Amino acid sequence: MRTIDWADGRIIAIDQTRLPDTLTTLRIDTIDELIDAIKRLAIRGAPALGVAGALGVALLARRGGDVRSDVRADAARLRAARPTAVNLAWGVDRVLAVVDDGPDAALAEALFILNEDIRRNRELGFRGAQWLAERIGHPVNVQTHCNAGGLACVEWGTALGIVRALWETDGLGHVYVDETRPLLQGARLTAWELAQQGIPHTVVVDSAGASVIARGLADAVVVGADRIAANGDVVNKIGTYPLALAAARAGIPFVVAAPESTIDLATPDGAHVEIEIRDPAEIVGEGKTNALNYAFDVTPVDLVTAIITDERIIHGKPLG
Repeated sequence: MRTIDWADGRIIAIDQTRLPDTLTTLRIDTIDELIDAIKRLAIRGAPALGVAGALGVALLARRGGDVRSDVRADAARLRAARPTAVNLAWGVDRVLAVVDDGPDAALAEALFILNEDIRRNRELGFRGAQWLAERIGHPVNVQTHCNAGGLACVEWGTALGIVRALWETDGLGHVYVDETRPLLQGARLTAWELAQQGIPHTVVVDSAGASVIARGLADAVVVGADRIAANGDVVNKIGTYPLALAAARAGIPFVVAAPESTIDLATPDGAHVEIEIRDPAEIVGEGKTNALNYAFDVTPVDLVTAIITDERIIHGKPLG
């Protein structure tokens, strides 16, 4: 099933907070319900957020009212729901550009973005799989972080899209899945996706990720991205940067998989990206101890071997 879709005049999305125990869907009729789902990570993953942003504006356009004031004001609230991931704002802005043409035009643009996500990420996956197979030359053992699979997109993942393409072309060995604290998106979501597809995998605690690489268990690190700056710096789930350092030390490829929509040429480098800091309670509960709960980190471009997109392969250079 699709992670996010449009049916009967509303947004339908898998509630990712309920996985892996329960597979259930949300039926979203209002922009406030959509913003809540995004903020609590029921809907998450850069490409899926782009689609959510697009469908959210289509939902607003169908509501009626003054397009130039009411719709745009609520679209601005939606755009700001997750500040680090650029795809949400990208999806909102794509549909806002046609919203004055009416609700049918807005919905058509949103559905185009949704369907394009499937095609583009499938192309990305097979491009990345071919690149890894040619570089490594034997079944590839992959280490990944967070969740960049179908749950982070519409149907076909980015980093896990490459893994899936390797599996379908007999080029995959084993997948090492970082648990990805604090919300365990690797252990809960990535492991669930891999199990659904019958792909061999092992979950490792985040602090063991570098040791998996140092011991030679992984031939490559493949991760997604929430924003790629103009100079090639990569913003991804917290814990990505240490894997890039370990990969550089071990001399294995550190590969970033993301659609072109994740590249933000308006942001010069990672230092200019607002890094979301989430509720300390996600780590320490409601106790008196404080916690610094960064949601993302920045991997400098010099640690990135290649960025695989739906259109090209970029090797450690400015993107503008």
